[in-house]
Amino acid sequence: MKAETIPQRGRAGGRAARRARRARPDLEMLPGLKNRLPLCEPMTGEEVSQIDDASMAILEEVGVVFRDEIALADWRRAGADVRGERVHLDRGLVRELIATIPSDFTYVARNRSHTLRLGGRHSIFVPMTGAPFLRDLDDTRRIPTLDDLAMFHKLAQMSPALHSSAHHIVEPCDHPISHRHLRITYSSMKYSDKTFMGMTTSPKNAEDVMEMCAILFGEEFLETHPVTTGNCNGNSPLVWDETMLGAMRAFCRRNQPVLCSPFVLGGANTPSSVAPTVAQLNAEALSALAYTQVIRKGCPAIYGHYLSTVSMRSGAPMAGTPEISLMNFMIGQMARHYGVPWRSSSNLGGAKTFDAQAGYESASTLSAVMHAGANYIWHSAGWNEAGMHCSVAKFIVDAEQCAMAYRMAEGIRWDDFQAGLAAIRDIGPGGHYLGHPHTQENFQRAFFLPEMFDNNSIEQWQAEGAAEITERALTKANGLLEAYIEPALDPGLDDALRDYIARREREIPAEAALNQTF
Repeated sequence: MKAETIPQRGRAGGRAARRARRARPDLEMLPGLKNRLPLCEPMTGEEVSQIDDASMAILEEVGVVFRDEIALADWRRAGADVRGERVHLDRGLVRELIATIPSDFTYVARNRSHTLRLGGRHSIFVPMTGAPFLRDLDDTRRIPTLDDLAMFHKLAQMSPALHSSAHHIVEPCDHPISHRHLRITYSSMKYSDKTFMGMTTSPKNAEDVMEMCAILFGEEFLETHPVTTGNCNGNSPLVWDETMLGAMRAFCRRNQPVLCSPFVLGGANTPSSVAPTVAQLNAEALSALAYTQVIRKGCPAIYGHYLSTVSMRSGAPMAGTPEISLMNFMIGQMARHYGVPWRSSSNLGGAKTFDAQAGYESASTLSAVMHAGANYIWHSAGWNEAGMHCSVAKFIVDAEQCAMAYRMAEGIRWDDFQAGLAAIRDIGPGGHYLGHPHTQENFQRAFFLPEMFDNNSIEQWQAEGAAEITERALTKANGLLEAYIEPALDPGLDDALRDYIARREREIPAEAALNQTF
């Protein structure tokens, strides 16, 4: 499949052609990742069964609250034990339902060459979403606009290791809240031709997203092809609300995948211990995954979560802690146990600027997620200040970190092994390989060459202006934006999308104030 094929660089044209290729930035999207890293699985088979049994007991004996009359009626018809708003789910029913979730599926993008497989060993990187502030091209923290959102969608389009434009990377606060989902969805579709996410901020908003997807791809096409992703967050502990459930129905009825994501603040809305936290999270995720199949049997769905631990000093959420890594490893094991794709978050940070703390937290999270084998790797670029702002500088560096993680997860390449051994014979003891044909042909491919890291001598660094990584990243962002070429959208489809937005904005009251602060 295309998603598994890594394009090989051609050798035609000689040294001059190779030099010209090296001078041009390669902004072509990387194929979907097939992760070949060994999985980190700290639980034994017996311990996986122990978590599964504990989660099933929670579903049977404690139950999960579904604050939604339609969902309660659906569960009654499915044979669940419904007592008021609390639904008690028999483990046999849960297993029967989640068994119908596809173990993998393929996202179709506007640009068909950006189509991606997800599930099993197949993974994608997705930028952060939901930031009420940004750190902009001047590294100034401020409230975002629709133009800022478009900027991030353009940067996502031009970042090879990012496979999606996501949706509201930042909140466009210069538009009424009730209209934002329309403008956000259009921006995702227009400025990038990669796959994207769909807003689930209300059932009606989710329906609007589905209608816009039907315009872009065709109504019948949605019935058989995933083209977008919704996220439905649970209210931990053990509650799913009307807003999320209604949005879930809007997506699942159209055969579009949702992330079934308990929102874990370890120690605050879960027990203050790793294993029982995972047991609760697993029960919450399973209850939502099962409900997707009550809505539409066989529709794709993704085991989701948002993981954070809470500082017992301040109550603030923390990123990059060892317990978060352990929980990611455990959740990966549980998702594979049930045979469903799963989502995690990478490059998370709580730092207020793009400093060492941001780097350490992000690196710790990204490494754990890669070794946990996550499929839908969300919040992969830009996240800082516990998600309160998206940093342009961090977005650029995070995207390069994803490319580095991608290269690591591809695994060892053996295709030039014999040629490399021959070079050893040519050079012999005491020589160097810098001028050898094998080095000239392979040096770019052999070792990742990060642009954002400076490995020159301090004298050269000082001579070139002593720019630190934030400045280098912002320079890179400006260059990308200057080089950006909008991926052409069919004019008829563009007009239809604009007409739909105009009609819905006339119909929806613009009661929300502009330039709202958070």
